[in-house]
Amino acid sequence: MRPHYLTSLFSPRTVAVVGASDTPGSIGQAVFANLLAGNFQGKLFPVNLNHKVVGGIPAVPSVRLIEPAVDMAVVCTAIRTLPAIIKDCGKKGIKAVLLAKEFSDSEQLEREILNESVSIARHYGIRVLGPNVLGLMRPVAGFNATNYTSKVRPGNMALVSQSSALCTAMLDWADSKGIGFSSVISVGEALDVDFGEILDYLVADNFTQGILLHVHHIHHARRFMSALRAAARTKPVVVIKSGRYQDDVTGVTHSSNLIESGDVFDAALSRAGVLRVSSIAQLFTAAKVLAANFRVGGKRLAIVTNGIGPGVLAADSAYTNGVELAKLSDATMDLLNNALPRNWSHGNPIDLIGDASPVRFRTAVKACIDDPNVDGVLVIFTPQAGTDHLTTAQLMIGLQRESSKPMFLSWLGDAKVSESRDLFSKAKCAHFRAPEYGIEVFRNLASYHYNQQLLLQTPGPLEGKREAPDLLRARAVIAGAMAEGRTILSERESKEVLAAFRIPVNPTLLARTEDEAVVLAEQIHYPVVLKIDSADIIYKSDVGGVELNISNEATLRAAFRGILERARQAMPEARIDGISVQPMRKRRFAREVMVGVTHDSSFGPVITFGAGGIAVEVMHDRALSLPPLNQYLVGSMIRKTRIGQLLGAFKNLPAVDMDELVDVLLHVSEMVCELPELREMDINPLVADEKGVIALDARIIVEPLKPDVKRYGHMAIMPYPTHMVRSATLNDGMKVTIRPVRPEDAEMQQEFVRTLSDESRYNRYMSSIKQLSQTMLVRFTQLDYDREMALAMTCETEKGEEQQAVARFITDPDNEGCEFALEVADKWQGKGIGYILMNALFDAAREQGLTVMRGEVLAGNKGMLKLMHKLGFTVETHPEDRALTIVTKIL
Repeated sequence: MRPHYLTSLFSPRTVAVVGASDTPGSIGQAVFANLLAGNFQGKLFPVNLNHKVVGGIPAVPSVRLIEPAVDMAVVCTAIRTLPAIIKDCGKKGIKAVLLAKEFSDSEQLEREILNESVSIARHYGIRVLGPNVLGLMRPVAGFNATNYTSKVRPGNMALVSQSSALCTAMLDWADSKGIGFSSVISVGEALDVDFGEILDYLVADNFTQGILLHVHHIHHARRFMSALRAAARTKPVVVIKSGRYQDDVTGVTHSSNLIESGDVFDAALSRAGVLRVSSIAQLFTAAKVLAANFRVGGKRLAIVTNGIGPGVLAADSAYTNGVELAKLSDATMDLLNNALPRNWSHGNPIDLIGDASPVRFRTAVKACIDDPNVDGVLVIFTPQAGTDHLTTAQLMIGLQRESSKPMFLSWLGDAKVSESRDLFSKAKCAHFRAPEYGIEVFRNLASYHYNQQLLLQTPGPLEGKREAPDLLRARAVIAGAMAEGRTILSERESKEVLAAFRIPVNPTLLARTEDEAVVLAEQIHYPVVLKIDSADIIYKSDVGGVELNISNEATLRAAFRGILERARQAMPEARIDGISVQPMRKRRFAREVMVGVTHDSSFGPVITFGAGGIAVEVMHDRALSLPPLNQYLVGSMIRKTRIGQLLGAFKNLPAVDMDELVDVLLHVSEMVCELPELREMDINPLVADEKGVIALDARIIVEPLKPDVKRYGHMAIMPYPTHMVRSATLNDGMKVTIRPVRPEDAEMQQEFVRTLSDESRYNRYMSSIKQLSQTMLVRFTQLDYDREMALAMTCETEKGEEQQAVARFITDPDNEGCEFALEVADKWQGKGIGYILMNALFDAAREQGLTVMRGEVLAGNKGMLKLMHKLGFTVETHPEDRALTIVTKIL
């Protein structure tokens, strides 16, 4: 891969400081002094109109007068000077600018100047970071272009913050704890360079092993999510969010009224595989624990203590933090009953009694570690008569080295146990002065494990071989409403869209007169339901627009007139199309749930699930997730809700048909993916019982599409691109399938690599590997389709689906070009596979808007060179090695 296009910003070798100054208290003086004092190994050039020397270094009045090439300019001058300075930087060929000056957001003139400056920068291909007050530092490189006056240690964590004030507070806190950084980046206003691009750089940065992120708001959700997911696959990422009170979720449906933007942000972070924390202390503690490679496999905690009081308090803290106390297995209980005093607690927390010896501690903790029902152990030691804190600590350190499960150690007290704490620190064990802190860390690790599982989910608009939706029908209904100038579909229209996506709906027939209603009721049989049919009336019950359980004609006629009269009185301006007539569904064991869609200003569509019926707003019982969904994600949503606990067999109630309920949520996910016009939706109630599910009421709100929106461009997470699946015929007439690689293809991909010859494996991976490591396997099968693509060619054999070849590309950080690779199994050579697969890869690259493809071929591989020539590639020779670079323009 080529160097990252932000290398000149984050790893510059030559830096011009525009506004560098010797004036005490000025930003120019603070920034330039820090650069001089930071042991920066590159070259510094002060730029000052009024002084010929700054800090003992000759200064020039303009960057254009600097003789050598300049990677980056740090601008410390007033906002009004920016347009001219950016223009000079462009003419000099500078590609990165840091705006270290603060500006007033309330001043219209300053805003206009900033916008003009960014426009000039784009013209010259300059990337701009800021404006911000703090600046940028790379402690590992001695580069400090900030006005921060205290010491910042080098380390392996990157800190990226949207607030300069919060950033300085974090730095001060970190210094007191001995924490260092690879990078400290103050994003500020983020007029140009934003979180997504910064994360992309840090993913590839070898100095960065973990990323700490402070976020206030997101400008480009797709780029942010894509970069965040890429980072979380390789490095722990911990996020703290400010501004939760600012609600960006607005709308008219129940789904929109039930959630806040902070809820959506939490859901987005969960899907990204990162950990969200709520305080600065938690931020650094979580980062240190994750960077030390502590991991848990669930949220079941065992507590071992020699004092029942601290044990019960720890259990209370676990309950408060949503941590589950592990239920010890029968084998563990038998072991403990035989090894511990008769008056031990006989449960979790495990009270070893006050005089517990080091060996007694080790026996109990080892039993918990070996228990499959336990994901982590909290050990609480209280210094009492007959105890030995130091020997107990040494035994715990030995146990931790033997175990893959984490242990959290809390030696209560101060002077008496200080030696043990020092021992824990040297051994890099997770130890805490109070058990509550250890429980918080365990909860965070459990959340991180859960989020990492969500990260692995890359579902398509709809998984499996389900019946395809009638997209034309659904889009025709939406287009008809928009043609009338409406954005709100009536219940009847909404149900028609649901039916097009194979969601069971209660039949809804429109009656414009009493007589028509009587005829329809006789057709569908009494009892029936009457509802007002008006796109202008969202909540029909609020205007008396619903009558249930109508059993005869006389009652129907009275109800028909009553509904019309009440609706016209409550909303005289509403357009009423008539009264809908529906069969009255009586299901003895039914549960009412709600499925909805809302729209977040940053992350786009969000799917909600929770309790339905009239209790929807009172219970506030809901879970949400960003689409696309699969069965794992749907199951996770259902389990998070209280109503989800009532869907199984309960007293006299049989379990609902969970397969049908899951299908509805998957179909809603498909709707969200395929209908970018869909902005809000309520299915409430969705009735579920042992016989299936049915939507009794629904409302959809749409909006016109924005021009030039790419396919799935309305979503924060790119779904599996099912539209790229195609069939092809090889030269010998064999039928094959070409499709994007899925996470489920891991074993097939591994088998494919095993069947390659030693020479083919070496040429592809530059190694004599026999199979892919787990890390490589994850990397090759869990794709972000927004920035990379892998197309597998497969055929059906007696053993099932077999991979014959794979072609893949990964985009450059600037999203303009890509590097590709092609692998064909040795036994399938000579059948035209390479040509067919590379053409399919071309199509995928064109769809993504890429302009150039690059790859390398061994000079002696004449077959591949012939294929590349046939496809239109040009060859760049490299005399110093055996590889040839082949490049083609994508038209």
